[in-house]
Amino acid sequence: MAKTARKNQLAPGISRLSRTTVFSKRATYKAKRESKPKEDAAAAKKVFVHKPYVKEDLVDALANKKSELVKAEVTPKPKHGRKALRAPKLRKSITPGTVLIMLAGRFRGKRVVFLKQLKSGLLLVTGPFKLNGVPLRRVSQAYVIASSTNVDISGVKIDAKFNDEYFKHEKELKLKGTEEEFFGKEAQKKEHPAHRLADQKVVDKDIVAAVAKVPYLASYLGSTFSLTKGQAPHKLKY
Repeated sequence: MAKTARKNQLAPGISRLSRTTVFSKRATYKAKRESKPKEDAAAAKKVFVHKPYVKEDLVDALANKKSELVKAEVTPKPKHGRKALRAPKLRKSITPGTVLIMLAGRFRGKRVVFLKQLKSGLLLVTGPFKLNGVPLRRVSQAYVIASSTNVDISGVKIDAKFNDEYFKHEKELKLKGTEEEFFGKEAQKKEHPAHRLADQKVVDKDIVAAVAKVPYLASYLGSTFSLTKGQAPHKLKY
């Protein structure tokens, strides 16, 4: 709708006058229009002059042709996040010595003893290995259930060397594209490092002694957690 004065409006946005009346009131049709001089048709028409074909001119034109495409950035710029990486807080139900139930991974269903939280936020746990075959390993607290059972590990000394660097895997050189790789001649069973076996025995020695003091605790840690038909996980007391 054309802009009209307030006196010509019945309501905001509704004009009292029709479009024909507004057009006649403005009288724009009476204004004189400047007539532009017509260009000569012969002059406006471009005359095509045929030039003989020269190979050097074509090569020069193709070599100096400007690209209409916009050049993309060759090196992508990294995206900087504003969030700082911080270790997650430890749940209140998880304390040193708490028996945890593993929910995922190779040892899912196993019961392990929590030792401490590492700098990365992962939990350091052990079986002990002698009771259920779970070695010293890291696990996220999102994949464990904290039980009400607790093992007294106040007398167990946990060395400071058990950190995230301790559990890093060494990269192995692979013979790519060779006959040995294709036929698997170089495939050998990996041996567990000797220093880790020694550390496992030292840590488990005191924990096994603490477990032996509590009746039936060794068999409890050795058993595997599972649900039977009709059991509701949210109603169980762990």
